[in-house]
Amino acid sequence: MKIQSTDTSLEQWAGDYLGIGFFEDQVEQSEHFKTLNQATHGLLEEILAETEFKGKSGESTSFRSPGAARKIVVVGLGKAEKLTLESLRQAAASIARTAQKQKSKTLGILLPSWKNDEALSTGAIAEGVTLSQHQDNRFKSEPDANGAAKHLEQVDLLGLGNQSAAIAKAEQVSEGVILARELVNAPANVVTPITLAQTAAELAQAPGFTLEVLEQEQCEALGMGAFLCVGQASDIPPKFIHLTYKPTGTAQRKLAIVGKGLTFDSGGLNLKPTGSGIETMKMDMAGSAATLGAAKAVGLLQPDVEVHFIVAATENMISGRAIHPGDVVTASNGKTIEINNTDAEGRLTLADALVFAEKLGVDAIVDLATLTGACIVALGNDIAGVWSPEDELANAILSASELAGEKMWRMPLEEKYFEGMKSMIADMKNTGPRPGGSITAALFLKQFVKETPWAHLDVAGPVWIEKESGYHNPGATGYGVRSLVNWIVG
Repeated sequence: MKIQSTDTSLEQWAGDYLGIGFFEDQVEQSEHFKTLNQATHGLLEEILAETEFKGKSGESTSFRSPGAARKIVVVGLGKAEKLTLESLRQAAASIARTAQKQKSKTLGILLPSWKNDEALSTGAIAEGVTLSQHQDNRFKSEPDANGAAKHLEQVDLLGLGNQSAAIAKAEQVSEGVILARELVNAPANVVTPITLAQTAAELAQAPGFTLEVLEQEQCEALGMGAFLCVGQASDIPPKFIHLTYKPTGTAQRKLAIVGKGLTFDSGGLNLKPTGSGIETMKMDMAGSAATLGAAKAVGLLQPDVEVHFIVAATENMISGRAIHPGDVVTASNGKTIEINNTDAEGRLTLADALVFAEKLGVDAIVDLATLTGACIVALGNDIAGVWSPEDELANAILSASELAGEKMWRMPLEEKYFEGMKSMIADMKNTGPRPGGSITAALFLKQFVKETPWAHLDVAGPVWIEKESGYHNPGATGYGVRSLVNWIVG
Protein backbone atom coordinates (compact mmCIF):
# COMPACT_ATOMS: atom_id res chain seq x y z
CA MET A 1 0.00 0.00 0.00
CA LYS A 2 1.31 3.42 -0.96
CA ILE A 3 0.28 6.46 1.07
CA GLN A 4 1.01 9.86 -0.41
CA SER A 5 -0.03 13.46 0.06
CA THR A 6 -1.38 15.27 -2.95
CA ASP A 7 -2.45 18.76 -3.98
CA THR A 8 -5.30 17.40 -6.07
CA SER A 9 -8.49 19.28 -5.20
CA LEU A 10 -11.51 17.58 -3.67
CA GLU A 11 -13.69 17.87 -6.76
CA GLN A 12 -10.90 16.70 -9.09
CA TRP A 13 -9.78 13.62 -7.17
CA ALA A 14 -10.77 10.42 -8.98
CA GLY A 15 -10.65 6.87 -7.61
CA ASP A 16 -12.62 4.07 -6.02
CA TYR A 17 -13.44 5.62 -2.66
CA LEU A 18 -13.35 9.11 -1.15
CA GLY A 19 -13.53 9.67 2.61
CA ILE A 20 -14.18 13.03 4.20
CA GLY A 21 -14.70 14.17 7.80
CA PHE A 22 -17.11 16.83 9.07
CA PHE A 23 -17.35 18.52 12.46
CA GLU A 24 -20.52 18.22 14.48
CA ASP A 25 -23.19 20.84 13.66
CA GLN A 26 -20.90 22.42 11.04
CA VAL A 27 -21.58 20.12 8.11
CA GLU A 28 -23.54 22.40 5.81
CA GLN A 29 -21.37 25.40 6.66
CA SER A 30 -18.25 23.59 5.47
CA GLU A 31 -16.71 24.66 2.16
CA HIS A 32 -15.91 21.01 1.53
CA PHE A 33 -19.59 20.13 1.90
CA LYS A 34 -20.55 22.75 -0.66
CA THR A 35 -17.84 21.62 -3.08
CA LEU A 36 -18.66 17.93 -2.75
CA ASN A 37 -22.42 18.52 -2.86
CA GLN A 38 -22.01 20.38 -6.13
CA ALA A 39 -19.75 17.64 -7.54
CA THR A 40 -22.40 15.01 -6.66
CA HIS A 41 -25.26 17.13 -8.07
CA GLY A 42 -26.89 17.54 -4.65
CA LEU A 43 -26.75 13.87 -3.70
CA LEU A 44 -24.55 14.49 -0.65
CA GLU A 45 -27.09 16.83 0.90
CA GLU A 46 -29.89 14.38 0.17
CA ILE A 47 -28.07 11.39 1.70
CA LEU A 48 -27.05 13.28 4.85
CA ALA A 49 -30.61 14.49 5.35
CA GLU A 50 -32.00 10.95 4.97
CA THR A 51 -29.50 9.48 7.44
CA GLU A 52 -29.74 12.47 9.82
CA PHE A 53 -25.96 12.78 9.78
CA LYS A 54 -24.85 15.57 12.12
CA GLY A 55 -21.09 14.98 12.26
CA LYS A 56 -21.10 13.42 15.74
CA SER A 57 -18.05 11.37 16.65
CA GLY A 58 -18.48 7.81 15.40
CA GLU A 59 -21.16 8.64 12.83
CA SER A 60 -20.61 7.55 9.24
CA THR A 61 -22.56 7.00 6.05
CA SER A 62 -21.53 5.98 2.55
CA PHE A 63 -23.09 6.08 -0.91
CA ARG A 64 -22.36 5.68 -4.59
CA SER A 65 -21.34 8.91 -6.26
CA PRO A 66 -22.03 10.28 -9.74
CA GLY A 67 -18.79 12.26 -9.54
CA ALA A 68 -15.13 11.42 -10.09
CA ALA A 69 -15.05 9.27 -6.95
CA ARG A 70 -17.08 6.08 -7.41
CA LYS A 71 -18.12 5.88 -3.74
CA ILE A 72 -18.03 8.36 -0.87
CA VAL A 73 -17.97 7.83 2.90
CA VAL A 74 -18.46 10.70 5.32
CA VAL A 75 -17.48 10.39 8.98
CA GLY A 76 -18.27 12.52 12.00
CA LEU A 77 -15.42 14.16 13.89
CA GLY A 78 -17.39 15.49 16.85
CA LYS A 79 -17.02 19.03 18.15
CA ALA A 80 -14.26 21.02 16.42
CA GLU A 81 -12.79 22.19 19.72
CA LYS A 82 -12.38 18.57 20.86
CA LEU A 83 -10.43 17.38 17.83
CA THR A 84 -7.31 15.38 18.75
CA LEU A 85 -4.69 13.45 16.85
CA GLU A 86 -6.44 10.31 18.04
CA SER A 87 -9.68 11.59 16.47
CA LEU A 88 -7.84 11.74 13.16
CA ARG A 89 -6.41 8.23 13.57
CA GLN A 90 -9.83 6.82 14.36
CA ALA A 91 -11.52 8.66 11.48
CA ALA A 92 -8.83 7.59 9.00
CA ALA A 93 -9.10 3.99 10.19
CA SER A 94 -12.88 4.03 9.82
CA ILE A 95 -12.60 5.36 6.27
CA ALA A 96 -9.87 2.88 5.32
CA ARG A 97 -11.74 -0.11 6.77
CA THR A 98 -14.90 0.88 4.90
CA ALA A 99 -12.98 1.22 1.65
CA GLN A 100 -11.21 -2.11 2.17
CA LYS A 101 -14.45 -3.97 2.86
CA GLN A 102 -15.75 -2.59 -0.44
CA LYS A 103 -12.65 -4.08 -2.14
CA SER A 104 -11.45 -0.64 -3.17
CA LYS A 105 -7.92 -0.25 -4.52
CA THR A 106 -7.63 3.55 -4.42
CA LEU A 107 -8.75 5.81 -1.60
CA GLY A 108 -8.73 9.55 -1.07
CA ILE A 109 -8.98 10.99 2.45
CA LEU A 110 -9.74 14.59 3.38
CA LEU A 111 -9.52 15.37 7.08
CA PRO A 112 -8.69 18.63 8.89
CA SER A 113 -5.39 19.31 10.61
CA TRP A 114 -5.03 19.35 14.38
CA LYS A 115 -3.99 22.78 15.72
CA ASN A 116 -2.83 23.65 12.18
CA ASP A 117 0.01 21.16 12.53
CA GLU A 118 -0.09 19.46 9.16
CA ALA A 119 2.91 17.19 9.82
CA LEU A 120 1.54 15.69 13.06
CA SER A 121 -1.93 15.45 11.54
CA THR A 122 -0.65 13.67 8.44
CA GLY A 123 1.32 11.26 10.62
CA ALA A 124 -1.75 10.40 12.69
CA ILE A 125 -3.87 9.82 9.59
CA ALA A 126 -1.19 7.64 8.01
CA GLU A 127 -0.88 5.60 11.23
CA GLY A 128 -4.65 5.08 11.36
CA VAL A 129 -4.73 3.87 7.77
CA THR A 130 -1.66 1.63 8.03
CA LEU A 131 -2.59 -0.04 11.31
CA SER A 132 -6.21 -0.56 10.28
CA GLN A 133 -5.04 -2.59 7.29
CA HIS A 134 -2.81 -4.95 9.27
CA GLN A 135 -4.17 -8.50 9.44
CA ASP A 136 -2.36 -11.30 11.24
CA ASN A 137 -3.42 -14.51 9.50
CA ARG A 138 -0.15 -16.42 9.98
CA PHE A 139 -1.71 -19.30 11.88
CA LYS A 140 -4.69 -19.91 9.59
CA SER A 141 -4.59 -22.75 7.06
CA GLU A 142 -6.10 -20.49 4.38
CA PRO A 143 -4.90 -16.98 5.25
CA ASP A 144 -6.19 -15.48 1.99
CA ALA A 145 -9.67 -16.98 2.23
CA ASN A 146 -12.56 -14.59 1.50
CA GLY A 147 -10.14 -11.91 0.37
CA ALA A 148 -8.91 -11.43 3.94
CA ALA A 149 -5.46 -10.41 2.78
CA LYS A 150 -6.65 -7.87 0.21
CA HIS A 151 -5.46 -4.35 0.93
CA LEU A 152 -5.79 -0.91 -0.48
CA GLU A 153 -3.13 -0.22 -3.06
CA GLN A 154 -3.01 3.57 -2.93
CA VAL A 155 -4.17 6.16 -0.41
CA ASP A 156 -4.08 9.86 -1.28
CA LEU A 157 -4.18 12.37 1.57
CA LEU A 158 -5.83 15.57 0.35
CA GLY A 159 -5.42 19.13 1.57
CA LEU A 160 -2.37 18.66 3.80
CA GLY A 161 0.41 19.77 1.44
CA ASN A 162 3.64 17.88 0.84
CA GLN A 163 4.06 15.66 3.89
CA SER A 164 6.21 12.84 2.58
CA ALA A 165 8.50 12.94 5.64
CA ALA A 166 5.57 12.68 8.07
CA ILE A 167 4.11 9.77 6.10
CA ALA A 168 7.45 7.96 6.06
CA LYS A 169 7.85 8.38 9.82
CA ALA A 170 4.33 7.13 10.46
CA GLU A 171 4.95 4.05 8.34
CA GLN A 172 8.24 3.36 10.14
CA VAL A 173 6.65 3.65 13.57
CA SER A 174 3.77 1.47 12.40
CA GLU A 175 6.26 -1.24 11.45
CA GLY A 176 7.30 -1.30 15.11
CA VAL A 177 3.67 -1.52 16.23
CA ILE A 178 3.01 -4.40 13.84
CA LEU A 179 6.09 -6.27 15.09
CA ALA A 180 4.82 -5.90 18.65
CA ARG A 181 1.35 -7.09 17.65
CA GLU A 182 2.69 -10.17 15.93
CA LEU A 183 4.98 -11.08 18.80
CA VAL A 184 2.09 -10.94 21.27
CA ASN A 185 -0.38 -12.68 18.94
CA ALA A 186 1.94 -15.63 18.40
CA PRO A 187 1.39 -18.61 20.72
CA ALA A 188 3.87 -19.59 23.40
CA ASN A 189 5.08 -22.56 21.37
CA VAL A 190 6.21 -20.10 18.68
CA VAL A 191 7.48 -17.12 20.69
CA THR A 192 9.82 -18.37 23.41
CA PRO A 193 12.79 -16.76 25.17
CA ILE A 194 14.94 -18.22 22.38
CA THR A 195 12.87 -16.70 19.58
CA LEU A 196 12.70 -13.34 21.38
CA ALA A 197 16.51 -13.35 21.37
CA GLN A 198 16.44 -14.26 17.68
CA THR A 199 14.09 -11.36 17.00
CA ALA A 200 16.53 -9.04 18.78
CA ALA A 201 19.33 -10.45 16.60
CA GLU A 202 17.35 -9.58 13.49
CA LEU A 203 16.76 -6.05 14.76
CA ALA A 204 20.48 -5.73 15.51
CA GLN A 205 21.19 -5.88 11.78
CA ALA A 206 20.01 -2.27 11.44
CA PRO A 207 22.65 0.49 11.51
CA GLY A 208 23.78 1.57 14.98
CA PHE A 209 22.78 -1.59 16.82
CA THR A 210 24.76 -4.07 18.89
CA LEU A 211 23.37 -7.08 20.75
CA GLU A 212 24.39 -8.88 23.91
CA VAL A 213 22.44 -11.95 25.05
CA LEU A 214 23.39 -13.22 28.49
CA GLU A 215 22.93 -16.96 28.99
CA GLN A 216 21.97 -18.56 32.30
CA GLU A 217 25.56 -19.01 33.47
CA GLN A 218 26.35 -15.35 32.82
CA CYS A 219 23.21 -14.28 34.69
CA GLU A 220 24.25 -16.48 37.60
CA ALA A 221 27.66 -14.81 37.63
CA LEU A 222 25.92 -11.43 37.90
CA GLY A 223 23.82 -12.66 40.82
CA MET A 224 20.45 -12.41 39.05
CA GLY A 225 18.68 -14.69 41.49
CA ALA A 226 15.31 -12.96 41.15
CA PHE A 227 15.21 -13.34 37.36
CA LEU A 228 16.57 -16.88 37.29
CA CYS A 229 14.24 -18.29 39.92
CA VAL A 230 11.22 -17.57 37.73
CA GLY A 231 12.34 -19.76 34.85
CA GLN A 232 14.05 -22.56 36.74
CA ALA A 233 11.16 -24.99 36.13
CA SER A 234 11.11 -24.42 32.37
CA ASP A 235 12.80 -26.68 29.84
CA ILE A 236 13.54 -23.59 27.74
CA PRO A 237 16.58 -21.63 28.92
CA PRO A 238 16.22 -17.97 29.92
CA LYS A 239 17.68 -15.23 27.76
CA PHE A 240 18.72 -11.83 29.09
CA ILE A 241 18.55 -9.57 26.02
CA HIS A 242 20.46 -6.28 25.84
CA LEU A 243 19.98 -4.57 22.48
CA THR A 244 21.78 -1.23 22.16
CA TYR A 245 21.30 1.54 19.60
CA LYS A 246 23.92 4.27 19.29
CA PRO A 247 23.68 7.09 16.75
CA THR A 248 26.56 7.92 14.41
CA GLY A 249 26.94 11.38 15.92
CA THR A 250 26.83 12.62 19.49
CA ALA A 251 23.91 11.20 21.45
CA GLN A 252 21.68 13.91 22.93
CA ARG A 253 20.37 11.54 25.61
CA LYS A 254 21.02 8.04 26.92
CA LEU A 255 17.89 6.04 27.77
CA ALA A 256 16.91 2.52 28.83
CA ILE A 257 13.66 0.70 28.13
CA VAL A 258 12.98 -2.49 30.07
CA GLY A 259 10.20 -4.82 28.93
CA LYS A 260 8.71 -7.71 30.86
CA GLY A 261 9.37 -10.85 28.80
CA LEU A 262 7.32 -13.72 30.24
CA THR A 263 6.60 -15.71 27.08
CA PHE A 264 4.17 -17.84 29.10
CA ASP A 265 3.01 -17.49 32.67
CA SER A 266 1.39 -20.56 34.21
CA GLY A 267 1.52 -18.95 37.65
CA GLY A 268 4.11 -21.47 38.81
CA LEU A 269 3.13 -23.52 41.85
CA ASN A 270 0.51 -20.86 42.53
CA LEU A 271 -1.01 -22.22 39.33
CA LYS A 272 -3.59 -20.07 37.55
CA PRO A 273 -6.92 -21.94 37.46
CA THR A 274 -8.84 -22.52 34.25
CA GLY A 275 -11.02 -19.51 33.52
CA SER A 276 -8.55 -17.09 35.07
CA GLY A 277 -7.07 -16.22 31.71
CA ILE A 278 -4.26 -18.77 31.74
CA GLU A 279 -4.98 -19.50 28.07
CA THR A 280 -4.09 -15.90 27.20
CA MET A 281 -0.80 -15.84 29.10
CA LYS A 282 1.15 -15.83 25.86
CA MET A 283 0.58 -12.06 26.05
CA ASP A 284 2.50 -11.71 29.32
CA MET A 285 5.45 -10.63 27.19
CA ALA A 286 3.63 -7.60 25.74
CA GLY A 287 6.04 -5.27 27.55
CA SER A 288 8.98 -6.88 25.79
CA ALA A 289 7.06 -6.81 22.49
CA ALA A 290 6.61 -3.04 22.85
CA THR A 291 10.29 -2.73 23.74
CA LEU A 292 11.40 -4.61 20.63
CA GLY A 293 8.76 -2.85 18.53
CA ALA A 294 10.19 0.49 19.64
CA ALA A 295 13.67 -0.82 18.73
CA LYS A 296 12.37 -1.66 15.25
CA ALA A 297 11.10 1.89 14.80
CA VAL A 298 14.31 3.40 16.21
CA GLY A 299 16.36 1.39 13.73
CA LEU A 300 14.33 2.90 10.90
CA LEU A 301 14.21 6.46 12.29
CA GLN A 302 17.88 6.63 13.40
CA PRO A 303 17.44 9.35 16.07
CA ASP A 304 20.39 11.02 17.80
CA VAL A 305 19.61 9.27 21.10
CA GLU A 306 21.38 6.27 22.63
CA VAL A 307 18.83 3.66 23.69
CA HIS A 308 19.27 0.39 25.58
CA PHE A 309 16.45 -2.12 25.05
CA ILE A 310 16.45 -4.75 27.81
CA VAL A 311 14.36 -7.91 28.13
CA ALA A 312 14.79 -10.60 30.78
CA ALA A 313 13.00 -13.35 28.85
CA THR A 314 11.81 -16.57 30.45
CA GLU A 315 8.80 -18.81 31.12
CA ASN A 316 7.05 -19.35 34.46
CA MET A 317 6.34 -23.08 34.51
CA ILE A 318 5.95 -25.96 36.97
CA SER A 319 8.13 -29.00 37.58
CA GLY A 320 10.16 -30.57 40.34
CA ARG A 321 12.59 -27.69 39.93
CA ALA A 322 10.00 -24.95 40.42
CA ILE A 323 10.49 -22.20 42.97
CA HIS A 324 8.42 -22.88 46.11
CA PRO A 325 6.17 -20.38 47.86
CA GLY A 326 8.21 -19.40 50.90
CA ASP A 327 11.61 -19.66 49.22
CA VAL A 328 14.07 -16.77 49.52
CA VAL A 329 16.09 -15.50 46.55
CA THR A 330 18.73 -12.80 46.22
CA ALA A 331 18.60 -10.17 43.47
CA SER A 332 21.69 -8.78 41.78
CA ASN A 333 21.75 -5.70 44.04
CA GLY A 334 21.96 -7.96 47.11
CA LYS A 335 18.36 -7.51 48.27
CA THR A 336 16.63 -10.67 49.48
CA ILE A 337 13.07 -11.56 48.52
CA GLU A 338 10.68 -14.03 50.10
CA ILE A 339 8.51 -15.57 47.39
CA ASN A 340 5.01 -15.59 48.85
CA ASN A 341 3.33 -15.89 45.44
CA THR A 342 4.98 -17.54 42.43
CA ASP A 343 2.40 -15.85 40.19
CA ALA A 344 3.90 -12.46 40.99
CA GLU A 345 6.85 -13.36 38.79
CA GLY A 346 7.13 -10.43 36.40
CA ARG A 347 8.41 -8.07 39.07
CA LEU A 348 11.16 -10.58 39.90
CA THR A 349 12.46 -10.57 36.32
CA LEU A 350 12.20 -6.78 36.15
CA ALA A 351 14.10 -6.36 39.41
CA ASP A 352 17.37 -7.70 38.00
CA ALA A 353 16.73 -5.99 34.67
CA LEU A 354 16.36 -2.61 36.40
CA VAL A 355 19.59 -3.13 38.35
CA PHE A 356 21.34 -3.98 35.08
CA ALA A 357 19.87 -0.91 33.34
CA GLU A 358 20.97 1.50 36.06
CA LYS A 359 24.55 0.25 35.87
CA LEU A 360 24.64 1.49 32.25
CA GLY A 361 24.65 5.09 33.47
CA VAL A 362 21.55 6.15 31.54
CA ASP A 363 19.66 9.41 31.98
CA ALA A 364 16.31 7.69 32.54
CA ILE A 365 14.74 4.22 32.70
CA VAL A 366 11.21 3.26 31.66
CA ASP A 367 9.84 -0.22 32.20
CA LEU A 368 6.70 -1.70 30.65
CA ALA A 369 4.93 -4.74 32.01
CA THR A 370 1.65 -6.59 32.00
CA LEU A 371 2.22 -6.63 35.71
CA THR A 372 -1.05 -6.69 37.64
CA GLY A 373 -4.73 -7.41 37.26
CA ALA A 374 -5.14 -4.77 39.96
CA CYS A 375 -4.25 -2.09 37.44
CA ILE A 376 -7.10 -3.25 35.21
CA VAL A 377 -9.45 -3.10 38.21
CA ALA A 378 -8.29 0.47 38.89
CA LEU A 379 -8.15 1.87 35.34
CA GLY A 380 -10.05 -0.54 33.12
CA ASN A 381 -8.91 -2.12 29.89
CA ASP A 382 -8.08 1.07 27.97
CA ILE A 383 -5.70 2.90 30.29
CA ALA A 384 -2.19 2.06 31.49
CA GLY A 385 -0.93 3.14 34.88
CA VAL A 386 2.20 5.28 35.27
CA TRP A 387 4.28 5.35 38.44
CA SER A 388 7.33 7.55 38.89
CA PRO A 389 8.96 9.55 41.68
CA GLU A 390 10.16 12.03 39.02
CA ASP A 391 7.62 14.64 37.86
CA GLU A 392 9.64 15.63 34.80
CA LEU A 393 9.92 12.07 33.53
CA ALA A 394 6.29 11.24 34.30
CA ASN A 395 5.09 14.34 32.46
CA ALA A 396 7.30 13.53 29.46
CA ILE A 397 5.83 10.02 29.26
CA LEU A 398 2.28 11.33 29.59
CA SER A 399 2.88 13.93 26.86
CA ALA A 400 4.32 11.27 24.56
CA SER A 401 1.32 9.03 25.19
CA GLU A 402 -1.15 11.83 24.49
CA LEU A 403 0.36 12.45 21.06
CA ALA A 404 0.26 8.69 20.43
CA GLY A 405 -3.36 8.34 21.50
CA GLU A 406 -2.32 5.67 24.02
CA LYS A 407 -4.13 6.46 27.26
CA MET A 408 -2.15 6.59 30.51
CA TRP A 409 -2.87 7.85 34.01
CA ARG A 410 -0.34 8.69 36.70
CA MET A 411 -0.79 6.70 39.89
CA PRO A 412 0.59 7.35 43.40
CA LEU A 413 3.70 5.78 44.87
CA GLU A 414 2.29 5.57 48.39
CA GLU A 415 5.37 4.62 50.42
CA LYS A 416 3.29 3.58 53.43
CA TYR A 417 1.91 0.66 51.41
CA PHE A 418 5.35 -0.96 51.29
CA GLU A 419 4.89 -1.88 54.95
CA GLY A 420 2.67 -4.70 53.76
CA MET A 421 5.53 -6.18 51.74
CA LYS A 422 8.01 -6.53 54.56
CA SER A 423 9.13 -10.05 55.37
CA MET A 424 10.07 -11.61 58.70
CA ILE A 425 12.97 -13.53 57.15
CA ALA A 426 14.04 -11.44 54.11
CA ASP A 427 14.23 -7.82 53.03
CA MET A 428 10.79 -8.00 51.39
CA LYS A 429 8.10 -10.27 50.04
CA ASN A 430 7.22 -10.22 46.35
CA THR A 431 3.56 -9.34 46.97
CA GLY A 432 1.68 -7.29 49.51
CA PRO A 433 -1.94 -7.16 50.69
CA ARG A 434 -4.72 -7.27 48.09
CA PRO A 435 -5.67 -3.54 48.33
CA GLY A 436 -3.55 -1.29 46.13
CA GLY A 437 -1.92 -4.25 44.37
CA SER A 438 -0.68 -2.27 41.38
CA ILE A 439 0.84 0.34 43.73
CA THR A 440 2.69 -2.20 45.86
CA ALA A 441 4.00 -3.83 42.67
CA ALA A 442 5.45 -0.47 41.62
CA LEU A 443 6.91 0.04 45.10
CA PHE A 444 8.60 -3.36 44.82
CA LEU A 445 10.26 -2.32 41.56
CA LYS A 446 11.34 0.98 43.10
CA GLN A 447 13.64 -0.96 45.46
CA PHE A 448 15.86 -1.84 42.49
CA VAL A 449 16.54 1.67 41.18
CA LYS A 450 18.79 3.83 43.34
CA GLU A 451 19.23 7.24 41.73
CA THR A 452 18.30 7.17 38.03
CA PRO A 453 14.99 8.79 37.05
CA TRP A 454 12.60 5.89 36.54
CA ALA A 455 9.02 5.30 35.43
CA HIS A 456 6.99 2.13 35.54
CA LEU A 457 4.12 1.48 33.10
CA ASP A 458 1.59 -1.22 33.96
CA VAL A 459 0.09 -1.98 30.55
CA ALA A 460 -1.93 -5.07 31.48
CA GLY A 461 -5.21 -3.65 30.16
CA PRO A 462 -4.62 -2.00 26.79
CA VAL A 463 -2.23 -4.52 25.18
CA TRP A 464 -5.10 -6.80 24.14
CA ILE A 465 -8.67 -6.35 22.87
CA GLU A 466 -11.37 -8.89 22.12
CA LYS A 467 -13.23 -6.96 19.39
CA GLU A 468 -12.22 -4.81 16.43
CA SER A 469 -11.86 -1.20 17.49
CA GLY A 470 -10.61 1.73 15.44
CA TYR A 471 -7.27 0.76 13.95
CA HIS A 472 -6.95 -2.37 16.12
CA ASN A 473 -8.05 -5.85 15.11
CA PRO A 474 -9.01 -8.37 17.83
CA GLY A 475 -5.92 -9.52 19.67
CA ALA A 476 -2.71 -7.65 20.34
CA THR A 477 -2.80 -3.87 19.94
CA GLY A 478 0.93 -3.11 19.89
CA TYR A 479 0.27 -0.71 22.76
CA GLY A 480 3.24 1.30 24.00
CA VAL A 481 5.38 1.38 20.88
CA ARG A 482 4.22 4.80 19.65
CA SER A 483 4.46 6.37 23.12
CA LEU A 484 7.97 5.02 23.59
CA VAL A 485 9.08 6.31 20.19
CA ASN A 486 7.61 9.74 20.93
CA TRP A 487 9.49 9.81 24.23
CA ILE A 488 12.76 8.70 22.65
CA VAL A 489 12.62 11.08 19.70
CA GLY A 490 11.41 13.95 21.89
